Order: sequence, then C-alpha cells, then structure tokens
Amino acid sequence: MVARSDLFSVDGLVAVITGGGTGLGRYMAHALASNGAHKVYILGRRLEPLQECAIRYPSIIVPIQCDITSKPSISSAAALISSQAGYINLLILNAGVPGPRSSVLPRNALLDEFVADQWHVEVDEYLEPFRTHGAACWFTAVGFLRLLDAGNREGKRRELSQIIVVASAGAFNRATLGNWAYAQSKSAQVHMVKQMATSFVPYRIRANAVCPGVFPSDLSEWTSKAGVLDSANFPAGRLGEEKDMAGVILFLASAAGGYVNGNVMLVDGGSISTIPGTY
Repeated sequence: MVARSDLFSVDGLVAVITGGGTGLGRYMAHALASNGAHKVYILGRRLEPLQECAIRYPSIIVPIQCDITSKPSISSAAALISSQAGYINLLILNAGVPGPRSSVLPRNALLDEFVADQWHVEVDEYLEPFRTHGAACWFTAVGFLRLLDAGNREGKRRELSQIIVVASAGAFNRATLGNWAYAQSKSAQVHMVKQMATSFVPYRIRANAVCPGVFPSDLSEWTSKAGVLDSANFPAGRLGEEKDMAGVILFLASAAGGYVNGNVMLVDGGSISTIPGTY
C-alpha cells in the first residue's frame, strides 16, 4: 500500500528554478519549500523579487542573481550551488520573456496593414524570445548537468535527476493572438525537451515539459486586452491558480512522477481544446 504522504513527498530534494522570483516560478518555489524540499535555489536577473519570494521560507529558498542569457553568469550560479549543496535533483527552467506583440491580425486586418505592422518589428526584438526560451534554456541545462549527475550519485532520492522546462500552451496554438515570436519560441522549446529526454538517457537524467495556459503573471497581463479571457476559451471556467501549478510540480518532482520522462504536460484548463491546436 502506498501512502499519499510518501507518494508526493519531496523530502530532501535540492532544486534550482530559473525565473524563480515571480509568477509561476514563485508558485513552484513555495510548493517545493512547503512540502519538504531541503533547498530551493531561485535564479533571476532582479534580486529584489527573489528576496521577497524567499521571505516565507528563509532557511530553504536561496536567492541567486543570475542572467541565464550569459554563460559566465550561469557558470557562477552553478559554482555557488555546487559549493553549498554539492548536487541538485531538479532543474526547473522557467525564465521567460514576452517578445513583441501586436493586435493587428490577419483575421481583422487587410494584408497590407498586417505586413506594415509586422515589418516595424526589429529582428533583434523578434529574436529575444528565441534567445531566452531556446539558447539560454539549453545552455542553462548544459551548465547544470554535472550537478544533476551528482544528484543521482548522491542517492538521496530514488527518482532520477530531472529537468523540467516550463513552456506554454501557446506552443500548440495555431490561432496565435499576435505574440508570434513567443509562441514560435515556445514550440521550439517543447521540441528541445524531447531532444533532452532522448539525448540525456546515457546520463540517467530525465526531461519533461509543463505547458501552462493563462495564469496571473507579468507575462500574461496582455491577455485581457487580446480577447483570451473570453469565457468560451476556458472550459474550466477560470484562470490557472497557484494550486494548479503546485500540484503538477509536486507530481513530477516526487515519487509519483518518478517514472515519467519525455512527457509534455498541458495545464491549461482545457483552453487548447477550444481552438485550432497541434497538441
């Protein structure tokens, strides 16, 4: 007989969360810290929100200022964590950027209007989500592989070390709402997780993706202006809440999800089911 207290326990877990100071990152940090994790290192460019996130669990949550688009910054954070903990069991790649947005869409604009609107976007601005969700995500994973390997060798958790990438339900939305670069980069991110899951098998390191729908966060503020919050788009009848993300992370991080590898988990209240999608 398996007790739920054992099945979903994260006792002794050492985790790292990028973008851990706000929004979904904060939800996940608090979920792990309040359910037995030994240490939760939260990384982000802005120190103040990281420190605010750590207030509730000062002996467990450790803020580290880190820019994941910089290899030296990634290496510095990994070295600090190595010196303090010596290993990690879980790396959550959550940091994200919105990228350029537009309300001029093919369904409500003439072709010339759409072309003119898109042509105003600078290439560097368009590439920003790809740098963060693609290159930065990949190099952060690579930069922490040794610590994840050390987590397996430490043997304090039965489950194999794991990378969780927080992508987006937008990765599967064919009817994008003007956040073209964001959605495209998130779709690429989902495929990256599948590559990780297969490629890291020899290292005994798992990789899974969580694809949230609309949760209250800095990245989702625009949705209220883009028509996303129409009740017809939400079979669940509400936006995502802290408990929804906490439940998913506790499942994947615990023995309950220990047999899961290469999975892409949609957490969107059914919204992708209401639109043209690819999931």
